[in-house]
Amino acid sequence: MALATPRTWVVGEVVTAAQLNAEIRDQWNDLIAPWVAFTPTWGSTGTAPALGNGGIVGWHKDIGKTCHALWEITFGTTTTFGTGTYSWTMPHTAKNPTGSTTTLNYLGSARGHGADWYAGTVGVARGTNLARIYSHKEATEWSPTIPVTWTAASSRYISGEVTFEIA
Repeated sequence: MALATPRTWVVGEVVTAAQLNAEIRDQWNDLIAPWVAFTPTWGSTGTAPALGNGGIVGWHKDIGKTCHALWEITFGTTTTFGTGTYSWTMPHTAKNPTGSTTTLNYLGSARGHGADWYAGTVGVARGTNLARIYSHKEATEWSPTIPVTWTAASSRYISGEVTFEIA
């Protein structure tokens, strides 16, 4: 259940158990509900990468119109990395704020483990459900060769997290 707009009470109104449950209990339950699993799709602007025997998992927690999403992709020995810049689908479409002039309005963090450890900034393009990672070092999006040439090995992974307003 998504958080609802609080009720406006009227002087002299008799409050029922159903109203209290809807206004207090149900809203509280939404806040403390567990995170929900989702399966992101790993894509690219070129030839699509393929997980092979790797894995991808994600979780999200929605509170009202705010989505907190986390995901992790673990490479397997048969993973292929495609071409182009990478993207991951999120569980919701991000809001396209009125008057915004930037492509990405929602930011988070990413980390990757290849030959070393790498950090990046996650951005969700407004009006889409696509998250992309930008390399701090190379100042461009992550790809098969940015921030490192990724290799198929079970100890390699990319994970990210981002918070955004749901459209």
